[in-house]
Amino acid sequence: MPTALITGATAGIGAAFARHLAADAYSLVLVARDELRLAKAADQLKLRYGVRVEVLPADLATEEGLAKVESRLRDGVDLLVNNAGFGNAGHFPYVPVENELRMLKVHCEAVLRLTLAALPGMRERDRGAIVNVASVAAFFGSRSTYSASKAWVVNFSESAAATVSDSGIRIMALCPGFVRTEFHQRASMDSSGIPWFLWLKAEDVVRAGMRDLAVGKRVSVPDLRYKLIVAAGRLVPRGVQAMVSRRIGR
Repeated sequence: MPTALITGATAGIGAAFARHLAADAYSLVLVARDELRLAKAADQLKLRYGVRVEVLPADLATEEGLAKVESRLRDGVDLLVNNAGFGNAGHFPYVPVENELRMLKVHCEAVLRLTLAALPGMRERDRGAIVNVASVAAFFGSRSTYSASKAWVVNFSESAAATVSDSGIRIMALCPGFVRTEFHQRASMDSSGIPWFLWLKAEDVVRAGMRDLAVGKRVSVPDLRYKLIVAAGRLVPRGVQAMVSRRIGR
């Protein structure tokens, strides 16, 4: 049975990845900060799918947490899903710098270090895959550091994918739009202004992402609506993008 390690695995897209991969008979390593939620998620997955599930409580915004997950990855996994992430309430430059640095630690440093920890074993076996969860926000300017951090994830994923293109390893950035998760609530963000037709289901995002990974895409934008938005956005000046972003939410 192949093994997948998923960060931010107890809610939203991470939990949807866990269910999808368990249904495909993956053994799972679930990473999140909340040990009780991890244990509950693991019990539910084992009961429903009959797969092996490890739990690894870790805060990726800390050196201790990162080192713990790096160590597990060096033992070998077949799939790494770098999904952990969050948003800050407020806009740059009014968010406290310690909150901004914490975001960069989780969105950028963790993605870099966990990818580097997983790659040697994958290279040795000449197979494996890494999915770095970014966002459609990566393609648009906004008043927050969130979109900038996700732009880094996309750029890094494409660059890393190019370096392993001669092997059996695949690396992909997954860029969903607005997804029904705990994300906005946890960040104390008002999502009431986001049109209903822009919302996606986490299960649909994961399903589309895994299809794109299977065919070797380096960047996956789930759903035709967001593919069109990203394509159109490349033609729109940054100033106009920022105005639209302010109107519909981050």
